[in-house]
Amino acid sequence: MTDLPDPAQPAFILVRPQMGENIGAAARAMLNFGLRRMRLVDPRDGWPNPKAVAMASGAAGQVLDFAGVYEDVAGAVADCDFTFATTARGRELPKPIYTPEAAMVEARQRILEGQKVGILFGPERTGLENDDITRANAIITVPVNPEFFSLNLAQAVLLTAYEYSRHTLEATPRDPGLAGHDPASAIEVEKLGDHFEERLEEAGFFHPPEKAPMMKRNLRNMWSRFGMTRSEVQTLHGALRQILRKRD
Repeated sequence: MTDLPDPAQPAFILVRPQMGENIGAAARAMLNFGLRRMRLVDPRDGWPNPKAVAMASGAAGQVLDFAGVYEDVAGAVADCDFTFATTARGRELPKPIYTPEAAMVEARQRILEGQKVGILFGPERTGLENDDITRANAIITVPVNPEFFSLNLAQAVLLTAYEYSRHTLEATPRDPGLAGHDPASAIEVEKLGDHFEERLEEAGFFHPPEKAPMMKRNLRNMWSRFGMTRSEVQTLHGALRQILRKRD
């Protein structure tokens, strides 16, 4: 029987993958470097997928056996303390931008500190959408030929898995500088965003209506970029509740 994937590894999250063959190829790329934590968000052709199994070719099938399937990105990153989004775009969203090498050094350091790290990979044809990227804390962009910057899904997974594996033995524990406070998880930040949106909706902040989606996206991006602690999230919830009590 295959052991469960090591929780002290980053989760490779394939967002709306379109072809089973590409999922299988990504599984092979991950197992090449000893990584087995795969998550799938709304795979186009459903799950399980026989084409993915065929492409995984034997041992890499174990990556697929334990792959988690989620309806949306928010659910897939809910337990993550820090999430990267791989994209050649997204620079209009103010977030730290890493090379794969620097990102995987950061990922390894965070995992050594006991954090859970996720890495988002977009669908083959379009890549990640801005709404996906707002769920991430930082961006990974590969420094490739600007005249031909497209990487297929398995290539992006392979490159990232290689960089993580390469630095596995090089990283050393460090103090995250949070003075003993735990970082807020993605679901805690998500709920804070929901709370703010609810109150701002009541106040008529999202006006005119046609600009509301962009305004909400910018707010979500801001929350994920801050890197808040749990106590800071609780403080902001309390501040909102107090403002509402004073108003009423």
